[in-house]
Amino acid sequence: MDSQTKGIYTLPGNQEKTDLLKKKNEEALLGGGEARIASQHKKGKLTARERLHLLLDEGSFQEIDKFVTHRAKDFGLDKEHYLGDGVVTGYGEINGRLVYVFSQDFTVFGGSLSETHAEKICKIMDMAMKNGAPVIGLNDSGGARIQEGVSSLGGYADIFYRNTLASGVIPQISAIMGPCAGGAVYSPAITDFILMVEITSYMFVTGPNVVKTVTQEQVTAEELGGARTHSTKSGVTHFACPNELECIKHIRNLLSYIPQNCEETAPDYHYEIKEDEIRDVLDDIIPENPTHPYDMRDVIKGLSDEDSFLEVHKDFADNMVVGFARIAGRSIGVVGNQPQSLAGVLDNDASVKAARFVRFCDCFNIPLLVLVDVPGFLPGTDQEWNGIISNGAKLLYAFSEATVPRITVITRKAYGGAYDVMNSKHIGADLNFAWPTAEIAVMGAKGAAEIIFKREIAESDDPEAKLQEKVDDYTAKFANPYRAAHRGFIDEVIMPSETRDKLIRGFKMLENKVDKLPRKKHGNIPL
Repeated sequence: MDSQTKGIYTLPGNQEKTDLLKKKNEEALLGGGEARIASQHKKGKLTARERLHLLLDEGSFQEIDKFVTHRAKDFGLDKEHYLGDGVVTGYGEINGRLVYVFSQDFTVFGGSLSETHAEKICKIMDMAMKNGAPVIGLNDSGGARIQEGVSSLGGYADIFYRNTLASGVIPQISAIMGPCAGGAVYSPAITDFILMVEITSYMFVTGPNVVKTVTQEQVTAEELGGARTHSTKSGVTHFACPNELECIKHIRNLLSYIPQNCEETAPDYHYEIKEDEIRDVLDDIIPENPTHPYDMRDVIKGLSDEDSFLEVHKDFADNMVVGFARIAGRSIGVVGNQPQSLAGVLDNDASVKAARFVRFCDCFNIPLLVLVDVPGFLPGTDQEWNGIISNGAKLLYAFSEATVPRITVITRKAYGGAYDVMNSKHIGADLNFAWPTAEIAVMGAKGAAEIIFKREIAESDDPEAKLQEKVDDYTAKFANPYRAAHRGFIDEVIMPSETRDKLIRGFKMLENKVDKLPRKKHGNIPL
């Protein structure tokens, strides 16, 4: 600062102006005041600014609209103003990469959304779209500011509209750090990932009191819409975190697997490819008995870089495993059947879980690895009445539409329509491998033999022996990967220990893949 510039601040009257700026900055930092900040801490919750301090790289946060206040005059609001109006907005960096953020301040009118509160959020969302960077929302709000009526509702709709326009263009992440009720839940629902904090956060369209009035059900806020409920029963939330600090760490980690926008690729981490990428432990992972389970996570661990697997939706639909991993330093989306749960069958929840994840990866240029051990779709009235046909079709649609590099490894069973759906060569997979233990057939050998040879078995002097003979015959002919390999549906039958090396080479070969869908406005996924 030169002497002339210094002189400006010593002129009469200017000191008062700088003092006023300092006072306003201090006032904005206090939010709803020290008493309400203390109340927030007493609940085990951080303030809006404390959360941003932990989320962003040190010293990188640049606040926007710090001095905004509401415009409402009804119900006494004209006598009560707080700088920032209940939300802190701006931009900063996470691991050196630009992000846009908003953090709702529960100490100001319970974090309720007003017209100006919404305008602040919309402003940074617009900036994020123009500059191609993720938006992270830290939600802690009592909902619409009732005193503002339709202006508040309009503000919500403005945000929803931008969420929709941004979908598939920039990553959107929502962390639920406190209450999120009524219309407030729909913005997080449109975003790519939702994180919740156990005990202190909840999401629901209507609260326990309304539920009791309408349906006579007695339920707590935690039971109705807590983190455990939404991570295990509804699947609304992707990550349930034990506390706010872990939630924020999770966001930072998640961002390391995904790109800034749909035009870029995820960050590559330095990895020296070894001459020997063989993983002998994988040769012993499939049990001798084809009906015995094993943990698909052990397969993922053996194929990916050390400690790189980040599971998504871990506690929901656990017959399907999805998440991010790194293979030779590159971010990969992993989808795998889980034989430890329901033998890895596809059901309603598993199909929707996987379809959603596949579509995210395709939006943001993240290659897909699909690990298959699936005996088919789960039968039963519950599944049929709840839409297994359309839900299974969602997964089929997601894979068929995906243009990112796609590699499939069939580890054991691949039966019936589930073989087709799980990223088969027929729906556009680039490379399809099978282990020697793979069984690719319309159905299991016993079921097939009972149908094909029904009369012959019934007329036999020893039906059990005849059935076993036919089962063995069917197994020898079809319960292996070679029929599919003969027809080119499997590109190579490989030893499990070779798989990581094959994946490194395969994804390297596919890194410049170009595949375009037919020209159209958009498809009509079976919702």
